[in-house]
Amino acid sequence: MTILIIEDENLAAEKLKNLLLEIDATHEVLASLRSIESATEWLSENTPPDLIITDIQLLDGLSFEIFRNVKVTVPVIFTTAFDQYAIRAFEVNSIDYLLKPVQKDKLAASIQKMKSLDKAKPSVAYDEVLKLLRSGSGQPEYKSRFMVRIGQRIVAIPVEKIAYFFSESKLTYIVTDDNRKYPFDLPLDEIDAQINPKSFFKINRQFIISFTSIAEIHPYFKGRIKLKLNPDQPEEIIVSSERTPEFKKWLDQ
Repeated sequence: MTILIIEDENLAAEKLKNLLLEIDATHEVLASLRSIESATEWLSENTPPDLIITDIQLLDGLSFEIFRNVKVTVPVIFTTAFDQYAIRAFEVNSIDYLLKPVQKDKLAASIQKMKSLDKAKPSVAYDEVLKLLRSGSGQPEYKSRFMVRIGQRIVAIPVEKIAYFFSESKLTYIVTDDNRKYPFDLPLDEIDAQINPKSFFKINRQFIISFTSIAEIHPYFKGRIKLKLNPDQPEEIIVSSERTPEFKKWLDQ
């Protein structure tokens, strides 16, 4: 059996590989990947494995994004630290899962279960599973870091270090609190759905700001608000008229 591991913790990935070989020495781990981006690229360019084992929380987001990006028809086993209540999401969707830390006997049982699956089984609605996970855990899953490519390197930026996101000439950028600027490949609307609304607010079509980036607040024409951000921006930062009432509520939460 050929297996693809998607796990962003090196020690966990290595342990998983060793357990697979202990269970069956003929198991072949084709690759061990750490991110949505690398997994999407690998699955797009290679023959599908017999089985995928993936953690839910990866470096650049939730692994469900992989299955939105590329069609996957092989069995998938998720590893997760979600509590038992949230696990119902998997049970009702006939997905197999393993609680971390992964145990050898449970991994062996999951592999056997996956082998017995009907090849004609319909694909899983991963978006629905994600909704159930969020409602079951009681807390939405917001991104804790963003992965950006700098030349040949990939840099992880914790959300706590992000001052604001902005778009310019159809491109998106992340600006950190130490005034570093990184190009990013998602539009603001998609970013807005992935970040905690208690910490970030989309003030207009061009900017999503963090609360900590606000240096000064000034009244502006027609009931709008003008902001000075830190790090500073050369252009005027104006909260749009339709966003101003919500912005005031956000400030006062």
